[in-house]
Amino acid sequence: MTTEYAIEVIQKMMTTATMVVAPILIVATIVGLIISVLQTVTSIQEQTLTFFPKVLAVAGVLVAILPWILRTIMDFTYGMITQMPQMIN
Repeated sequence: MTTEYAIEVIQKMMTTATMVVAPILIVATIVGLIISVLQTVTSIQEQTLTFFPKVLAVAGVLVAILPWILRTIMDFTYGMITQMPQMIN
């Protein structure tokens, strides 16, 4: 395995991981921002108020995109397994 090939494999891995995690992080960030703005406007400073809406939003996103996540990870894994003979050379 050459250095360039190893860098390419790591780059694919990082890209796949970022694609899989990004929707969940974006939803959690947006929900947290909305709740923070509402807390500021209403002067409610309860720290536990943001937890439940974030959990619901992240769970909803996971349910919605779980087939896509699994397909993406399986495609990446299949690609890595099929490229193993090239990695040895």
